[in-house]
Amino acid sequence: MAEPIHQEVTIDAVPADVYAALTEATRFAEVTAAPASMEASPGGAFSLFNGMIEGRNIELASGRRIVQAWRVKNWPAGRFSLVSFGLEPDANGTRLVFDHFGFPDDDRAHLDAGWHKMYWEPLRQYFARKA
Repeated sequence: MAEPIHQEVTIDAVPADVYAALTEATRFAEVTAAPASMEASPGGAFSLFNGMIEGRNIELASGRRIVQAWRVKNWPAGRFSLVSFGLEPDANGTRLVFDHFGFPDDDRAHLDAGWHKMYWEPLRQYFARKA
């Protein structure tokens, strides 16, 4: 099994706004400029980046924590990984503590870079435009 991905980033927005950007389909689509659908409830399905990423919300603690069963569409059927987003207020907005477990070994480098490119940088740019 691949070594888990652990990342910590700061987003210039309060945790409630970062949480909404990660759990509300309309806002996620605004952040990423890609189609998204999401049922923002435990067990709710989501489809992101025009269907390339899909999964289910496992745990949602408003403004604090998101845990998802998460998969890339081209992984073998039934193959899911686990992602968690911890949101903590700090002096600069939100400290986002992220962990990703259980993905295929060969995908680690791509996923590690992809979280920055597809999530963290778009979030930073989105909130910079809102400031």
